[in-house]
Amino acid sequence: MAGHSKFKNIMHRKGAQDKKRSALFSKLSREITVAARMGLPDPAMNARLRQAVITARKEGLPKDNIERSINKAAGGDDTNYEEVRYEGFGPGGVALIIEALTDNRNRTATNVRTAVSKNGGNLGAGGSVSHGFDRLGLINYPASAGDPDKVFEAALEAGAEDVTSSEEGHEIWTAIDSLHEVAKALESVLGEADGAKLAWRPQTQVSVGEEDAAKLLKLIDALDDDDDVQTVWGNYDVPEEVMAKLG
Repeated sequence: MAGHSKFKNIMHRKGAQDKKRSALFSKLSREITVAARMGLPDPAMNARLRQAVITARKEGLPKDNIERSINKAAGGDDTNYEEVRYEGFGPGGVALIIEALTDNRNRTATNVRTAVSKNGGNLGAGGSVSHGFDRLGLINYPASAGDPDKVFEAALEAGAEDVTSSEEGHEIWTAIDSLHEVAKALESVLGEADGAKLAWRPQTQVSVGEEDAAKLLKLIDALDDDDDVQTVWGNYDVPEEVMAKLG
């Protein structure tokens, strides 16, 4: 299990599905509202909003919820969400970047710091770990979108920088400023993506043993339970045999 945004796998592996789904819907709705507020409240004219809506639909967020989240921004709702980022270390010395959307910085900072410290990690100053990551665009496709050769050729033609394919699916990496252009070009060839967003790609990965992996999964799960936390990125790599023991 590579260390970038693997919440879905963890969510399905652990219990409390209803609670997890409710938290996921809350995060998706918040992203839609923020995206709509940052540009036009029309997915056809706002690339970030369009991708947020596509991701929400893929995750099963009801149409009424999507429309309500857009209208919340267009209707002048005074809740002011801001994007914040925390950096630190988890069990085994893995580097973590935690991204959040919050209307209360103090609450979010306290919750994130508590979750990290209680599960074998510690937060650092801004920039303490991000230098070990590359800021890129990431487009996700399911394995069913095509075989690795087909996806690679399509990504190359669309202007992507790199492709990683596995049994779990395809990760197509782009330059930041070409993310939405590449995503649009790929849609005509591979269909609608599972998601497209800015991401943190680790330059090197840290292999995590069973004991640290168990703590790390618990840490990520605790962060995932926080409605303010949108995504956790890390440079960890949990070997399949370790995941099998933990599963």
